[in-house]
Amino acid sequence: MSANDDPAFWAKANAHLVRYGGAFSPVIAERARGNFFIDADGRSILDFTSGQMSAILGHSHPEIVEVARHWIGELDHLYSTILSRPVVDLAALIAGISPGKLDRVLLVSTGGESNEAALRMAKLVTGGHEIVAMSRSWHGVTGGASSATYSSSRKGYGPALPGALVLPAPDTYRSRFIDARGVYDWRSELDFGFELVDRQSTGAPAACIVEPILSSGGVLEPPEGYIAALADKCRERGLQLVFDEAQTGLGRTGHLFACERDGVVPDYLTLSKTLGAGLPLAAMLTTAEIEDVAAERGFLFYTTHASDPLPAAVGLKVIEIILRERLAERARLLGDRLKAGLHALQQRYDCIGDIRGRGLLLGLDLVEDRRSRTPAPELARRVARECLELGMMTSVVRGGFGIFRIAPPITIGPAEIDLGLEIFDRALARATR
Repeated sequence: MSANDDPAFWAKANAHLVRYGGAFSPVIAERARGNFFIDADGRSILDFTSGQMSAILGHSHPEIVEVARHWIGELDHLYSTILSRPVVDLAALIAGISPGKLDRVLLVSTGGESNEAALRMAKLVTGGHEIVAMSRSWHGVTGGASSATYSSSRKGYGPALPGALVLPAPDTYRSRFIDARGVYDWRSELDFGFELVDRQSTGAPAACIVEPILSSGGVLEPPEGYIAALADKCRERGLQLVFDEAQTGLGRTGHLFACERDGVVPDYLTLSKTLGAGLPLAAMLTTAEIEDVAAERGFLFYTTHASDPLPAAVGLKVIEIILRERLAERARLLGDRLKAGLHALQQRYDCIGDIRGRGLLLGLDLVEDRRSRTPAPELARRVARECLELGMMTSVVRGGFGIFRIAPPITIGPAEIDLGLEIFDRALARATR
């Protein structure tokens, strides 16, 4: 019997764990190092998801381990009004590398918290309450963040917050907005979306929150020009712009921040997953001008782990490593290798409808047939099961889209990229025979 089938372990898990995201994977993780984790059978499983899209430097990076060990013994947690050097130094470093003049930083624990902070501040500063988000977005599961999340999981929890408005997500593969040349007409789609927003609005705009690449929605990458046009429409309406870079920030897309490709600086930028490289750390950035107004009006976002020194010290080291090792450039180059390999698979498997994304954040879209582009979610689940059996962890996005979100650590090497492609090849062959 496989050690992963340990009956006592699974009996305890089934008796006592809340099922918070569907079925658990049928493996028991024992330890992790680099770009692999080890299961109870001693198998090395290639982590093509970076944990929960967070372990951007791989697992148990020696420098991160050293920092965490030092600070857990020196200064771990404080009352939230007490400041420490790691907190102030990290805020200054983030302000220094971020686009524009996003010079004020709030350090919290999770992406949902950082998005809540941005939306809460925007409401206070503007006096409005209406929040615009994309139809395939994911921003968190707390009140304001969940009201701005549309990719899945909205049903059954009662009404969203008042003022939750939605724009059509820029799906270049399946958009209904196709011009006479057969080309995706994103300008018409954006115009249509804001026409609907204007008709729904009660005249109380606060913010528009978007991911520069909609990761959990299926790795939807807006065309060049889209984000700039969106920013213009927000300014026209008095909507402050929030970029959620939980998964795209700090190098994964080939830029330090994904919004840099588009040359657009938002009013707020949120970081989370990649900032802690697997530890709970998030940040909300805004301008001094906005933060001054918020402070004058008594902005309150007081959480238990705001400005904790231990995760802040880790965040400092994470950014140091990313900059020193030029990992954004590495993500771009290895992303090109990965995408080329996926395109080679597309030539062999008709079920691969589309490949998209930038750097080491790519989407593999499986379809029933390429003519109809009908999503193939059950096939995607079979392929994912085969990948795990063959030694690779993958992520299929929620919502019945049949899309793999591929996001390995940006420390991954060429040989491990090739191994991942080989496993995908074998899994697709098994799942489609």
